Amino acid sequence: MLRPPSHRWDVRPIEAGSAPADFVLVGSFLTVLFLAIVQLTLVLHVRNTLADAASSGARYGALADRGLSDASGRAAELARAALGPAFGSDVTAARATTAHGTSLLEVRVRAPLPLVGFVGPPGVLEVSGHAPVP
Repeated sequence: MLRPPSHRWDVRPIEAGSAPADFVLVGSFLTVLFLAIVQLTLVLHVRNTLADAASSGARYGALADRGLSDASGRAAELARAALGPAFGSDVTAARATTAHGTSLLEVRVRAPLPLVGFVGPPGVLEVSGHAPVP
């Protein structure tokens, strides 16, 4: 005997009711991914800002009437103004010589690595800026 064909709309799928669970799983994954991208963007912004402050401080200190304290002070001032007081507290300046005999002024900035917002372990992120000294 032939059996009548079963209709698809009569059969209840096994995965009925899984849409809310899928929504929660996918939504939470996308939220975490979005926050991670935003945090990575913030870390790159902080690093680039500190590198610019160190380079500007080195160029300022390499002027004829300036010195090492002027270079470190300028870099610290720029870092504090752009990012906050925690980011301009550990700034050093020193004279260096390249392999070709060129005299350089090096400004080194150590700052917290922002892991959650601007909060993170201190002294982990380190950038430097150089300028030739006449």
